[in-house]
Amino acid sequence: MSTFTSTPVYSSTKTWMWQGFPICYQTQGTNGSAVVLIHGFGASWGHWRKNIPVLAENFRVYAIDLIGFGASAKPKPGEKITYTFETWGQQIVDFCRQVVGESAFLVGNSIGCIVAMQAAVDNPDIALGVALLNCSLRLLHERKQAELPLYRRIGAPALQRILSVKPIGEFFFNQIAKPKTVRSILTQAYPTSEAVTDELVDILMAPAKNPGAAAVFLAFTAYSKGPLAEDLLPVLPCPAIIIWGADDPWEPIELGRKLAEFPQVIKFIPLEGIGHCPQDEAPELVNPILQDWILQLSS
Repeated sequence: MSTFTSTPVYSSTKTWMWQGFPICYQTQGTNGSAVVLIHGFGASWGHWRKNIPVLAENFRVYAIDLIGFGASAKPKPGEKITYTFETWGQQIVDFCRQVVGESAFLVGNSIGCIVAMQAAVDNPDIALGVALLNCSLRLLHERKQAELPLYRRIGAPALQRILSVKPIGEFFFNQIAKPKTVRSILTQAYPTSEAVTDELVDILMAPAKNPGAAAVFLAFTAYSKGPLAEDLLPVLPCPAIIIWGADDPWEPIELGRKLAEFPQVIKFIPLEGIGHCPQDEAPELVNPILQDWILQLSS
């Protein structure tokens, strides 16, 4: 059983029309259970490029760009589309029904974990199991801000208000949507610095050049409501596994371990020395874990 291959040469991506908007996705594999890969904030299906070919040895794998990200449409927030977890969850549900054609294992990273759980909770028939890779803890959520240090408790809402001023927000986005800045952010998230390649920077930079990218980014930075992981896990209708890069600077593992206390979580696997995106930083560790878990549940 393979654990990692070099980045493959993919056929052209596919397009699915959802609510009148083009949605980009990639698929590989012809046999076995269906697996849907859901990226995190600011990412795209390309963040799973090191996982798709390995998982496709045993499963039918789909990696989708959430609306507002990647090569999917980026409609103006509030016009037909609101960028919430309920919206993205419904997108995954409809994708499973209309494209995949059956229930699937949902695998998410960061906010993609919340999306996966939202889809499963809203439509229990759609998910066979959920794998959470460094699940977003949403520490800036309005219900959690009281727990933050004083400077962050005051500073975070203030920054959100400042960025809501369109010219300021767009200027801020344009400053961070530069290769040098993106690389700097990635080196924080990836303790294994050699994993921060030009290819990875390009994957994250390309969508930022699309019209509407700034508006989506600013809409999400202002989003401090919606579900938390601890809201969704108790009512999750399927088993879950949690994989956590122990050196994640954004989602502390000591808080992540608390999620493993819910009975739906059958396994919590820490990955020492790995950061926020273990599927990309350490695919040689993540791929066999996902393969074994899906095969076990499938049988």
